[in-house]
Amino acid sequence: MGSTSLAGRTYNQDHVPRPYTPGRRRFSIYWTWSYPWESNRDPTELDNRFSTMTEVRRVAWPAFEGPEWDRMNFLQGIAGTLELFHRSTLAFQQTVGEATGHPVAVYQRIDQAGYRLPIDERVLADTDTLMVFGLDHLVSEQEADRAEIDAIRAWLGREGTCLLLAPHHDVGFTGDMQQRQMEYKHHGDELVPRQQRFGQYTRSLMDGLGVPVLNQFGLRPAVVPGTDQIAPLTINRDLDSLELLDGVTTFNFHLHLPHYALTQEDADSIHVLARQPIDPSRPHPFTAAGNREFNSLIWMSPDGARGGDILLADSTIFTTLFGGTESLEHFWRNMAKLR
Repeated sequence: MGSTSLAGRTYNQDHVPRPYTPGRRRFSIYWTWSYPWESNRDPTELDNRFSTMTEVRRVAWPAFEGPEWDRMNFLQGIAGTLELFHRSTLAFQQTVGEATGHPVAVYQRIDQAGYRLPIDERVLADTDTLMVFGLDHLVSEQEADRAEIDAIRAWLGREGTCLLLAPHHDVGFTGDMQQRQMEYKHHGDELVPRQQRFGQYTRSLMDGLGVPVLNQFGLRPAVVPGTDQIAPLTINRDLDSLELLDGVTTFNFHLHLPHYALTQEDADSIHVLARQPIDPSRPHPFTAAGNREFNSLIWMSPDGARGGDILLADSTIFTTLFGGTESLEHFWRNMAKLR
């Protein structure tokens, strides 16, 4: 998961603006968490926190037993796990950087050094595709304020912009302990607690921007029988006028992916481009209700004063922490050449 760049790494400095070049999109990633809040969580708390690196090492043993992961070289608490997320986007950043000629800017709502950066002109001025990775726990109470919503709405007024919203899963949202246990057994990830609710910041953005979607559950994708390969997506290619899914058959396998539920039906402006089959061998309330697939990629086309596109897809689709495929790289490149 290391960088293959020959350039030295930089940290704790202001972003250097990228000049606009026709046909070359400028991507920015915005992690919605407060890094200090998440990393300072009490590891004796069972729910609504990230794993410590020690817990990751125990569950994934021996994957992280090399010297590069020991306490001399890598953070061992929750902060180490947050850094794994940062490292996991490097392949995406390299692929998109090569395709566009621009480096991918990476921001955090509150970073390691305690600096807070709301989404404003500092983020938006040199961005064409903004990717909002909603990995803030609900209990951290991250909310988009009115100025941020207004700034994003104004930015989306520019034709050619693209806002990707990526609220992560909402596992164990119920007070029913038996259902929480069923959800846990369904996804099967020992690192995810019985309740792990993500995405308050992205939810507040969706509410403010009028995006009729809610992230629900954490669903385990089906695999091709007899293999460990994720089952192909069900793709509505007739609706994919952006050609985002050209050459794409699957995303990457992740044990607990959100269902992006439509809270209102509007076939003219919101389109479910892809659905992911669910593992039928593991009971879950969502499948018990008759569902066999979940919504994994949604597109809201330009509408009225909004000249830009809005997409919804999980942040793990843009990482290699949970594997990667040639099909996934096709998706990244399609994102890079979006009109």
